[in-house]
Amino acid sequence: QVQLVESGGGLVHPGGSLRLSCAASGFTLDYYAIGWFRQAPGKEREGVSCISSSDGSTYYADSVKGRFTISRDNAKNTVYLQMNSLKPEDTAVYYCTADRHCHVRGSDYDYWGQGTQVTVSS
Repeated sequence: QVQLVESGGGLVHPGGSLRLSCAASGFTLDYYAIGWFRQAPGKEREGVSCISSSDGSTYYADSVKGRFTISRDNAKNTVYLQMNSLKPEDTAVYYCTADRHCHVRGSDYDYWGQGTQVTVSS
């Protein structure tokens, strides 16, 4: 059974950091691009970042460039999203996704995790 499980969310003060993890089971992450999306209450889902399977190329939304870093550890079948200098507007449920390639649209991804809540508040 293909499954993606996110972890690492929580409550953090503005300026703080969190590291999200996306662990895969039922398939090998080596051959998949992994994306992160987020959705805040009352807002549309937003693509945050993606890392390709082929050459490890990374992509970031303008809103997180310079603050977030995506990485993968194929040996652990896990992808990480390091989030630094967090802002209140980063508050959302964060989801990881998997597909053969990175996509702009979330609907183009085959697999989704259940999400993890990130709250940035003082």
